Amino acid sequence: EIEKGKFGMKKQRIRAATVGEPPEGTWSNCLVIDRHVYIAGMTSRSDEFDTIVGEDAYAQSIVIFDKIKALIEAAGGSMADIVKVNIFLTDVNDRQQVWEARREYFEGDYPVSTLLEISKLVHPDMLVEIEAVGILGSGGD
Repeated sequence: EIEKGKFGMKKQRIRAATVGEPPEGTWSNCLVIDRHVYIAGMTSRSDEFDTIVGEDAYAQSIVIFDKIKALIEAAGGSMADIVKVNIFLTDVNDRQQVWEARREYFEGDYPVSTLLEISKLVHPDMLVEIEAVGILGSGGD
């Protein structure tokens, strides 16, 4: 059961065995407040945080959506509960590859989405970063 804080539901940090944790004192990969799930920008960086998995935007997106799936499931939900994704690409021309990967994880009413081209990510081999917001139980599962 989630503990209540002074103003309502207290945030709870969620971890998934298949998603590497960031260095202490930097950020949380996933927080749940009540039924709301907030997933930080995921990249295809390996659990060791030194290798990028996937040579193109499609392959990197598959790694990323696998991480998002693991985190939302660790929170007690499913990919159907994801209501919003923000996608950051270093080359907007790669968007079709990201959309192709996204079709492998969502069906029916897709999450609302924002897609932005940015000049670079934190590692020169990163092509895409995706963050997600979910509401547990909203997917009807």
